[in-house]
Amino acid sequence: MVDVTGSRTRAVDRAQLLPYPVRDKAVLVRTGWDRHWGTSAYAGDHPFLTAGAAAHLADSGARLAGIDAINIDDTGDPERPAHSLLLAAGIPVCEHLANLGELPAAGFRFSAVPPAVTGFGTFPVRAYATWYA
Repeated sequence: MVDVTGSRTRAVDRAQLLPYPVRDKAVLVRTGWDRHWGTSAYAGDHPFLTAGAAAHLADSGARLAGIDAINIDDTGDPERPAHSLLLAAGIPVCEHLANLGELPAAGFRFSAVPPAVTGFGTFPVRAYATWYA
């Protein structure tokens, strides 16, 4: 869990990820943006990962990247660097996560179970976490 709640910028950059061990981990970025779910603000100026942050996750061996916002990229940037870098490295992306604030900083297993479909570029998953001792 990477907790950047309270950040004064929308962009989550590499420096914010450096304190966290990410190799072989599902890296979930908690921004607190899910509090806007169901409102017009949710699709607005949401938090996102910078190209540098995505490159760090790819270079450091993360297994999955997730965020509690509408998109892991800045929707105003047509280049989509986070998607491009992460997916090229074989790292799945989970967006629209909710209730990350209910999870501990560590000590849980995250799962994102997709339906058995083919031919889609994006699709819903059943995302959940289980705690372990």
